[in-house]
Amino acid sequence: LFIVADGMGGHEDGEKASAMTVQVVSREVVNNIFLPLLYNEAGGDAERPTISEVLRSAVQKANQIVSEKVPEGGTTVTAAAIMGNLAYIAHVGDSRAYLITPASIDKLTRDHSLVERLKELDHINEEEAIDHPQSNVLYRAIGQSESLEVDAITRQIPPGAYLLLCSDGLWNLVKQDELLEIVSKSNGSPQTACEKLVALANERGGRDNITVVIIRISPVQS
Repeated sequence: LFIVADGMGGHEDGEKASAMTVQVVSREVVNNIFLPLLYNEAGGDAERPTISEVLRSAVQKANQIVSEKVPEGGTTVTAAAIMGNLAYIAHVGDSRAYLITPASIDKLTRDHSLVERLKELDHINEEEAIDHPQSNVLYRAIGQSESLEVDAITRQIPPGAYLLLCSDGLWNLVKQDELLEIVSKSNGSPQTACEKLVALANERGGRDNITVVIIRISPVQS
């Protein structure tokens, strides 16, 4: 399980909201996915919630708890559970998940931001979006309202490919083709790629929190 949560609502409240979200989502996934698998608990597939349902429910539970305990705070969350070569992702906000192969990069998540919505409606173009005065405004995130719609994505990850999760502190400053180039030239080392990406974002004046997680799916051994 891998999670990126980028807090909002002031430094202290945002930090509390993001930490609480990671804790709640992790606990729910462990209790409802990993422990039943580990102990091979009885119960047919029809009785057991799917992995996507567990992830979505976990994020919604985190939203309820954050709304009650940190009313002035909020957070994005992009959570990915890797099972074999499948990635199950639950997502709200403007953190992102990318699938990276040696030849391509694919953004798996949709930004729940005002600017992204304006782009979808053709009210602004890509260039106007970059410097838009309301670029940080989200219309969907943990802690914003009592009910929360959570995006659920399932993707097959080819052997040798990478799943990259990051906050807007990275993707605002590093373009997609640069993400692809740096990750694909990291000699199979996610740690090296993470360090290079964070360094590049900081070189470009990174003022926001920069969080990046890279998971490499091991090639099949012949």
